[in-house]
Amino acid sequence: MRDYCIRPATPDDLDGARAVMLDTVYRDFGTGYVPRWHGDIIDPGSAYLAPARHTLLVAVDERDGAVVGTGALDSRGPAHPPNPLAVAERFPSGVTAQLRRIYVRPEHRRHGIARRLVGALLDFAAADGGYRAVYLHTDPAVPGAEAFWRSLGHLVHDERTDPGGGNGVMHFELPMVRDGAHTALEAVGR
Repeated sequence: MRDYCIRPATPDDLDGARAVMLDTVYRDFGTGYVPRWHGDIIDPGSAYLAPARHTLLVAVDERDGAVVGTGALDSRGPAHPPNPLAVAERFPSGVTAQLRRIYVRPEHRRHGIARRLVGALLDFAAADGGYRAVYLHTDPAVPGAEAFWRSLGHLVHDERTDPGGGNGVMHFELPMVRDGAHTALEAVGR
């Protein structure tokens, strides 16, 4: 059984985090790097380490110190377009914690890493005090993505039901934990 450490990324982790992210967009998404969608992947330090209300977490395999997973959060709500107007209005920038780049290398999946990353990101959002909602979107074509996010959050919009199928993505809201009585990991069913 492997042990994994979930922690905030440091500048020394950025190359490993970038590699996990790029491998995922090429292998799992099949899109490769698309600048308008993936600009944060090239410069995760500016996107997630520099802004005070943003974070990048890494999952590190304690056996060899390799970054095997990532999870990020920023304060930008979903933009319209390309997202549906109702989704953008429901999750405005500044008060919405948007989860991004929850990626785990295939050989490290099914060990609870993604769930732990999400729990730590929910804790970060709650500790900030200024977020009213936690939002994410996912591509249901990625194996396991739809079932994973349905187990953690509430589906607010499925673009596959829009005329023409929209962009084919699903939009979710995750529970905010504020009372201190439960940790974010308990809130997401761990």
